[in-house]
Amino acid sequence: MVEGSGAEGAIPTNLRLLIVLESMARAGVPVTPTEVNQELNLPKPTIHRLFNTLEEQGFIQREIDGRGYSPGLRLRKMSTGILSSLRIRTARTAILGKLAEEIGETCNIAIPDRDTMIYLDRVESKWPLRIQLPVGTRVPFYCTASGKMYLSSLDQRHLRNYVKSTDLDAKTDATQTDPDKLVREIQKIRTQGYATDTGEFMDGMVGVAVPIKVDGERLVSTLSFHAPTQRVSFEMALGHVDKLQAAAARLSSLLTEED
Repeated sequence: MVEGSGAEGAIPTNLRLLIVLESMARAGVPVTPTEVNQELNLPKPTIHRLFNTLEEQGFIQREIDGRGYSPGLRLRKMSTGILSSLRIRTARTAILGKLAEEIGETCNIAIPDRDTMIYLDRVESKWPLRIQLPVGTRVPFYCTASGKMYLSSLDQRHLRNYVKSTDLDAKTDATQTDPDKLVREIQKIRTQGYATDTGEFMDGMVGVAVPIKVDGERLVSTLSFHAPTQRVSFEMALGHVDKLQAAAARLSSLLTEED
């Protein structure tokens, strides 16, 4: 944590933009300049100038309420590039491959973007019958296991804002389109620590997702598997939760270990 004294020189000028981004990333939800400055304690004109610069350059973007800010396109692309760096990706692929072999189904890592989850990495099952969702595919939050897992990391206010402002379009007959019922499901996911997809995004598909966290607290991505229901029942899918969580813990360690 950065200790500020309120003086202009408390934080080196060339570090201020990076420290603002670091503080926003640590929060994990849209924040205002005032909220960030409670930690940094910079002069009010300075913190607003920093936010304006980051917004103008596309690193952050203003939320619909006009007050909060969240990561912009340039920052999201940067984070994806960091997570895809060769050293991390090599270790990540090894963990993902071992999990896919243990479960016998396609396993995925996905990261949240503006309003979708993006598949960052995957290892395919060896079965000829499999569901095609290649790397780079974007899927909705509200009707996928990985997306609902991410929604469970939001506080109640941001979750409510999401379900009120999102068109909960029915992808299948099983898609949950009632905002109140979706909120209740997300609350249950928070407690149980995993999310499921029972044909809500795609007919004939079952999926389970768990969080990949930094410092054991903040979700940065999700680990999941999906399979055709002709081969894997919902009960069978739940039987793999422990394997997913163990692999997620190993993936989390990659994000915090030092060289």
